[in-house]
Amino acid sequence: MILPASFYAQPTLRVARSLLGKYLVRETADGQQAGRIIEVEAYKGFQDRASHALRGRTKRTEIMFGPPGLAYVYLIYGMYHCLNVVTERAEYPAAVLIRAVEHEGSLIDGPGRVCRAFTIDRTLNQHDVTRGTALWVEERRERVHRTAIETFPRIGVAYAGAWAAKPWRFRLNSA
Repeated sequence: MILPASFYAQPTLRVARSLLGKYLVRETADGQQAGRIIEVEAYKGFQDRASHALRGRTKRTEIMFGPPGLAYVYLIYGMYHCLNVVTERAEYPAAVLIRAVEHEGSLIDGPGRVCRAFTIDRTLNQHDVTRGTALWVEERRERVHRTAIETFPRIGVAYAGAWAAKPWRFRLNSA
């Protein structure tokens, strides 16, 4: 079942935890591939000093202010794409970064590697992941018990001070 917009319209930390164990699906002319989401990271609100939306609405962050269920794809270090899914509600900038997936028995660890493996780039920025075309997330009826989820500080955002230490990175401990 493709996750509907109502799934993403929940509080960001709940969406982040709930994405664990779901499947990231990418469909291209070469076929379809899917990977089980193993690790995510949450960014929420105007005060989150690690969020791109900290400085308000810009051309880059405009998508974070959109409705839930849109893909926010951006480039870091001039070479790596990162995939986020917008959460909560329109006009409130929040998103969840997909950090790692299991694909065909291998762990793809790191948001840039996930995007490279799934052929995700900025052409998918603003893509509606609730439509079931090109890129989406689906439920495959696999239960993830709360005790299987570990929390950690976010990665690569030391500049955010105390906000970097928030335990808003979630990972399945079986990975």
